[in-house]
Formats: sequence, C-alpha cells, structure tokens
Amino acid sequence: MAWADHEWLGWWGDEPPFHTPVFVMTHYERPSFTLGDTTFHFVDGDPATVLEQAKKVADGKDVRLGGGVTTVKEFLDADLVDTLHVVVSPVTFGSGLRLWESPDELLDRFHLDVVPSPSGVTHHLFWRK
Repeated sequence: MAWADHEWLGWWGDEPPFHTPVFVMTHYERPSFTLGDTTFHFVDGDPATVLEQAKKVADGKDVRLGGGVTTVKEFLDADLVDTLHVVVSPVTFGSGLRLWESPDELLDRFHLDVVPSPSGVTHHLFWRK
C-alpha cells in the first residue's frame, strides 16, 4: 500500500487496519516504525520506485494504492494502475482537487463499469484493457 505522507496520519490510532507493510510517499524520509502488525516505510521517491519496493515486499501478492487525488493521479499518470474502484457520492463540498473531469478520460487504457447503488453513490470500476 502506498500513501502520500499527509493522507494517513492519525486516522486509526494505535491499531491500523492494514495488517501489511505500508509504503508512505513523502518528501521527509524517516525511520520505519511498526504499529500492531503494520510496518510503515517512508519513501521519498516517484510512484514507480515506491511501487517496485512494495512489490518486492509483497512477494507476488497484490499491491494496493491508497490515498487522495494527488497520489492516485500520480500513479495513473505513470501508467502503474491495473484496476481502480472509485466511489462517487453526489455531494458538493466546494472547491478541491478532481481525479478527472469525466471518467471517460481513462477509457483509452481501461474498461469501465458504472454501478449505481440504492444509497445514492455510484461505483466506477476500471480494469486495464
């Protein structure tokens, strides 16, 4: 799992939910540390470098990307994403960063299924062509 440094701090207290190694993309490298059964590694690198480190540790298992718009866009722009699940809620919070203007922007590289749910959110499921 790769996160940008500011996107994960303090979300879960002393027991993070990951139960796997986590690579945190940061411009402020610091020593790794462990909470529960999760070890956090702080890496100052581009998405390809961080992904390569995560793949080595994953030893053939899936590597998941977590984070905000900036982190996800960096990995998408580097063409490092195989599948993507985005949940869109019809709530306007004001200004902010957008993952896209339209999900159609990714159709040159991905298949797309759009699945509405009764709760009002829409799931955008992408997988590589």
